[in-house]
Amino acid sequence: RHAVCIFYLVLRALDTIEDDMTISLDVKVPMLHEFHSYLYQPEWKYMESKEKDRQVLEDFPTISMEFRKLSKVYQDVISDICHKMGVGMAEFLEKKVDSQHEWDKYCHYVAGLVGIGLSRLFSASELEDPIVGQDTELANSMGLFLQKTNIIRDYLEDQLEGREFWPREVWSRYAKKLSDLAKPENIDMAVQCLNELITNALHHVPDVLTYLSRLKNQSVFNFCAIPQVMAIATLAACYNNKQVFRGVVKIRKGQAVTLMMDATNIQAVKAIMYQYVEEIYQKIPSADPSSNKTQQVIASIRTMSLPGGPMASRHHYSPIYLSCAMLLAALSWQYLSTISKATEEYVQAGEN
Repeated sequence: RHAVCIFYLVLRALDTIEDDMTISLDVKVPMLHEFHSYLYQPEWKYMESKEKDRQVLEDFPTISMEFRKLSKVYQDVISDICHKMGVGMAEFLEKKVDSQHEWDKYCHYVAGLVGIGLSRLFSASELEDPIVGQDTELANSMGLFLQKTNIIRDYLEDQLEGREFWPREVWSRYAKKLSDLAKPENIDMAVQCLNELITNALHHVPDVLTYLSRLKNQSVFNFCAIPQVMAIATLAACYNNKQVFRGVVKIRKGQAVTLMMDATNIQAVKAIMYQYVEEIYQKIPSADPSSNKTQQVIASIRTMSLPGGPMASRHHYSPIYLSCAMLLAALSWQYLSTISKATEEYVQAGEN
């Protein structure tokens, strides 16, 4: 618990530096590269940030002190992920996401590494088997599925704030500029672009199911599973939905609470995934350019989600420790999400 908490706070501090547009690049880039070393400098802090989360930088000595109290095995994981993430963030400060390969790379830096780091912490704690931390490809997919969902859903908010995360390789087939997708006269092309990106994100679901099938600790399972079922529900709400280009698309509070309560074992998660990909399948327009690819990836998810599919559940979980796991899952979701309001609603709904 302490290791995950400190991991979150360290990455929140790193992310706050990346997000702060008032810091010049000649200052920001070296800070991102060196940030992992600040964990071992008791006095280091940064007082110039204008971001809403600047407290984590101003009080960084408190965070770094707690970091240095952790077992060395935890320190090594957190420092390593922090270093890799800082380097990746610096790389994308000065370039946009062009190809789908670069989209995967960007999402790896900001979210896949979180999945890899958490998985290594789970294994280091011996709550989970070594394979959970060793299989970085599956752990990376856990992060990519969440990050791509957020990027897809947040098109309009990112446009309004001058940020662009949709890959040029995809959107350039539908518009001359990414911002053109928000124009009413381009709505049909915009929705086709949206559907192609959702189809891309769905390719991570088989990895997500395989990853979750390996978990044996109840709290770890809930912590990992809840954000993933939130993500599939969000994609189902966004698929073929013009509202993505007009406002915010989110799942209802009651729906979020139901997902939290239900996602406590692998068979339940398979059933949830099956339900939402069926919902997407029913909405596939016959004339959509990505329709065949969407149908194909849904077919592969169906195969894995059916009872007696290729994965056997190692344990049948009961919903013990659920309230604690709900709060932990909400914390994880908040880090990976660019809209904190949605997370606050999930947590508030859980508390109610």
